[in-house]
Amino acid sequence: MAHKFDTLAVHAGAEPDPETGAVAAPIHLSTTFVHAPPGETDDFSYQRDDNPTQRRLEAALAALEGGERALAFASGMAAVAAVLDTLQRGQRVVVPEDCYVGTRGYVTDVLPERGIEVITVDTTDLDAVKSACGDGVALLWAESPSNPRMRISDLAALAQIAHARGARFACDNTFATPVLQHPLALGADVVMHSTTKYFGGHSDVLGGALVFARNDDFAEYIAARRLLTGAILAPFSAWLTLRGCRSLPARMALHCANARKVAGFLAAHPAVDRVNWPGLPGHPGHATAQRQMRDFGAMMSIELRGGYDAAVAVARSTGIFTNATSLGGCESLIEHRASSEGAHTHSPPALVRLSVGLEDADDLIADLSRALDSTQS
Repeated sequence: MAHKFDTLAVHAGAEPDPETGAVAAPIHLSTTFVHAPPGETDDFSYQRDDNPTQRRLEAALAALEGGERALAFASGMAAVAAVLDTLQRGQRVVVPEDCYVGTRGYVTDVLPERGIEVITVDTTDLDAVKSACGDGVALLWAESPSNPRMRISDLAALAQIAHARGARFACDNTFATPVLQHPLALGADVVMHSTTKYFGGHSDVLGGALVFARNDDFAEYIAARRLLTGAILAPFSAWLTLRGCRSLPARMALHCANARKVAGFLAAHPAVDRVNWPGLPGHPGHATAQRQMRDFGAMMSIELRGGYDAAVAVARSTGIFTNATSLGGCESLIEHRASSEGAHTHSPPALVRLSVGLEDADDLIADLSRALDSTQS
């Protein structure tokens, strides 16, 4: 019987341990395993190849994203690189104008050295994407919502454009999580997650993942490369991430509810020039987000009327929002994104990114109100 998503999140990859009956999944820390007798196949031989805890996590991730296979990685960037490294000399890749700075750094610094042409477009502009893909492309990469401007791309339309030109379509689904959005159901071939963020959920575990629509040669190629490069996820990290899967729907519900209240407050504040959150009716991607997302997420960014100085001041003067990088934890975070992104930043100088956490929404609003009011005094 097919279960609803919240039930699936609690039970996927979390079957009781058959040896002990333990309800909580065990952690297998062993780096090596006893070889099977001659003529029999080893389930496990060496941790870098595969291990029981990681296998549980991958089963859960595949189930939650609706894919046939998942691969866990040591970090989100390791997962990004695993896809981009499948590109060959002379091929072309199309990437979003607004995207995670690590992805931008990789396509800017690494891929051109390998003879791979990188084309950057606004993936919310379908005509621009069609034009960029017109002369042939091997891979179309998308982020929706994007980091940090929260742009919303029409994933089903992008999948059609990519496939019509023989390209694969990959989507970074970190901000939305499978609780809010299923890119594979919209036509993506592979979904990437920084599991460090909402899957982990407590700012205490690094990891990444790829989930494939099909368990095909492409998935097997990346799995073989992961073995050779050693980008495996440690068993304890896999266990922590699997634990996070169980509470993901509940956490996302509160994240989204808090974000809705915070965004409404920010949209009315005189110090704020723009609120980038797709749940607001005035957001350019609101209609698309309504169509392809179940809710609008807890990530947002604001652009301050006072420019760079005001943005930096706000990021440094909150009390409940912690001035730190990353997102998706229980605690709310705030960051002047251009300052943290460094040489590859495309973020406006006046932009501040917020990860809305699980605190009381009224406390979060009061904290932001004090910080914003101080820029106007």
